[in-house]
Amino acid sequence: MTKGLVIVESPAKAKTITKYLGKDFTVLASYGHIKDLPEKELGVDVAHGFEPTYELIPDTKKRNNSRTVRELKSAARKAESIYLAADPDREGEAICQHLREELVGDKAQKPVYRLLFNEITKDAIQASLQSPRQINQALVEAQQARRVLDRLVGYEVSPMLNRGLGGGKVALSAGRVQSVALRLVVEREREILAFQPTEYWTFDARFAAALPPEFTAKLFSIHGETLKTGDFDKQRRNERHVRTEAEARDLERQLREVAEWHVAAVTTREKKRHPVAPFITSTLQQEAARKLSFPVKKTMSLAQKLYEGVELGPEGSVGLITYMRTDSTRIADSAITEVRDFITAQYGTNRLPAKPNQYKNKKGAQDAHEAIRPTSVWRTPEKVAPYLEADELALYRLIWQRFVASQMTPALFDATTIDIEGGPGFVFRATGAVLRFDGFLAVYEEGKDERDTDDEALALKLPRVTEGERVECRELQVNQSFTRPPARYTEATLVKTLEEQGIGRPSTYAQTLSVIQSRNYVEKRDGRFHPTPLGMVIADVLTENFADLFDPGYTAVLETQLDEIEEGKLNWREALEEFYRKFRADLEAAKVNLKKAKDGVATDERCHKCGAAMVLRLGRFGKYLSCTNPECKATRDYGTPPAATAEHGTSAEVAGEIACDACGRPMVRKRGRWGEFLACTGYPECKTTRNLTRTGAPKPAPIQLDETCPTCGQPLAVRQGRYGEFIGCSNYPKCTYIKREAILPCPQPGCGGDITERRSGRGRVFYKCTNTDCEAIYWDRPVSHPCPSCGSPFTLQKTNAQGEAYHYCADKENCGWTELPAEKRKKKDTPPSSKKRSASEAA
Repeated sequence: MTKGLVIVESPAKAKTITKYLGKDFTVLASYGHIKDLPEKELGVDVAHGFEPTYELIPDTKKRNNSRTVRELKSAARKAESIYLAADPDREGEAICQHLREELVGDKAQKPVYRLLFNEITKDAIQASLQSPRQINQALVEAQQARRVLDRLVGYEVSPMLNRGLGGGKVALSAGRVQSVALRLVVEREREILAFQPTEYWTFDARFAAALPPEFTAKLFSIHGETLKTGDFDKQRRNERHVRTEAEARDLERQLREVAEWHVAAVTTREKKRHPVAPFITSTLQQEAARKLSFPVKKTMSLAQKLYEGVELGPEGSVGLITYMRTDSTRIADSAITEVRDFITAQYGTNRLPAKPNQYKNKKGAQDAHEAIRPTSVWRTPEKVAPYLEADELALYRLIWQRFVASQMTPALFDATTIDIEGGPGFVFRATGAVLRFDGFLAVYEEGKDERDTDDEALALKLPRVTEGERVECRELQVNQSFTRPPARYTEATLVKTLEEQGIGRPSTYAQTLSVIQSRNYVEKRDGRFHPTPLGMVIADVLTENFADLFDPGYTAVLETQLDEIEEGKLNWREALEEFYRKFRADLEAAKVNLKKAKDGVATDERCHKCGAAMVLRLGRFGKYLSCTNPECKATRDYGTPPAATAEHGTSAEVAGEIACDACGRPMVRKRGRWGEFLACTGYPECKTTRNLTRTGAPKPAPIQLDETCPTCGQPLAVRQGRYGEFIGCSNYPKCTYIKREAILPCPQPGCGGDITERRSGRGRVFYKCTNTDCEAIYWDRPVSHPCPSCGSPFTLQKTNAQGEAYHYCADKENCGWTELPAEKRKKKDTPPSSKKRSASEAA
């Protein structure tokens, strides 16, 4: 009989843990949750204390859940004791509770324990076995409250949206956290659309002192008043701004008349830049987005792999990082000792602080787990590089560097400010900084969403000057500027805002951002979120009808209540009762409002086709006017004049003088699922459409070429696509031929085709053979760079996270040759000194 059965969530974790336990233990995986609320019904008895009804998750193609549960039950019967070791959080605790219910029931005939560990290492696993615990019912109730809360919102609001906003191919959905995230994106977009830029002027002067170099200073004050150059809404006393060109030119004339300039003050002080705390979940998501351009979902997926275990050759499967769902910056004493020894050996005692650096947690943080750190700092990124994929290595390097830097000394700068005075009270100011001691910057520097004054100071080199010294003004520049609207959210800034406002939990952000994109509520352009017309309608409907539920402040309050349930301070049924009372009233009112909007509100507008009255309705893409004549069915966007006449057979706005390429009739601007586009007024006889640019301007018509299509013989044309210009057949859509530039001949023997650049449906570049029978496809660019190892006539070129290009052999299985990037070559070729040894020597 097996002494113990250990159940974890994933096979990868099971494989790693197996080698730390003896033959008396069996380690199996539950593949995450085994039970959940039913798919096709509410599954919550509201009348009886919100009692949930759970059922086994239906079988899927990815895994057979019923078979998994049968295998776990069979193993449980053979074991003397059962150890439940799901992840150490609310979800993990709920998984353990459901496993206990299915495997042994309420009357357990054998002991069932809960194992908790923050890292998958031998010491952590064995320590948890020596002090097993019981399932924490407060955590289970907190997870259950969240699940029921989200089910009530999603199950009640989503059907209302689908009924109220008409039919569609894609079902609409609403979520407690995802809808607040959508609201933030929509409100930022409206701020940008409503923004009115304010004109202001700045003045830069280039001065030359006795010693080089020449330097640039900005006009700082005029007659004792500080020159204002930013937000004019919060103007204070003794501040002045220059908003018109006339005022700027008058001031320019006065400055040019100044005959003498001198150094009024020189201030030099030491400035410290302290290292930042090791990663928590949200900061890891933000930094990976900034530095590696990883979506939040990808970051969490890679971190999960690093946590569960990676094969490290002779060492076997090893968990490389601690648990990645945490909001605590606490570090274990053993890890502090280890990293301090590493810093001393690798970087010298001058970069080791006298005492370990301590970091405060943000208000309301749960201190159950450590910060995200490597399980052993001696496993440097260079040491594990041969065993990791490129993205895994990039994320591990980021976590490793941040952790090591967090326990190093501050960087020291000499910050110098020079004030240049002249004329009747004009003062120019230049600020520069020189790095005197790099400290933690030898390892890591935190990324930024925008450049700041520190970046400008480091870029400015100042000469040595003394007070009273005369300087010469060599050049004066007068610059017109305008205030800028707030920037659209990136994944990093949206995660930061959600965390700052207490909306959701960092562990849920990946799913939240994924849902609002997959539902086509927002789209990402150049790395920033833009709401779609559908997303703006959804946000407006939810905000107008559920002022509390989808308010960021109220969502944060709900998160606080969930924390109180976890801490045993609040009864979960009472919390849901309080929430549901208000929610139910709002829901009934919303149903009435949406029905009115769908049925239509009478207006004074008349139909341009039949003259009947038009009503104002709400659809998936916004408000629109609809004819009340059932035989007419004409519609027009709300606010759009009836520019098209009845003979055009359309209800949309005529787009200037643009004519259809196919039939010559006018084209009109219409709105569809993916936004606005141009359509021929001859529909349905002519179905020609044309896309619009992002600014709303029509894309140019195709330009025919003298070259003919090799497929159908029609002329080729220069066309505008989603990703720019391309050459394709003018007979599109009947012929879909696209001319592609050959990169190199296909390397497959006897193929005869060429490798060309393509784009996937999501815009990712890949490389494929033009021969449809050939299966050659590459995700990195093939180049005519022979492989020095196997002699292949080509290799693949890749760019790493630092922007360095390198080559590797396409035959990874049989050859595996890789050219080290410049950064790695430099480190590899640099011999270790007595003060800075390699990681392997230090170990």
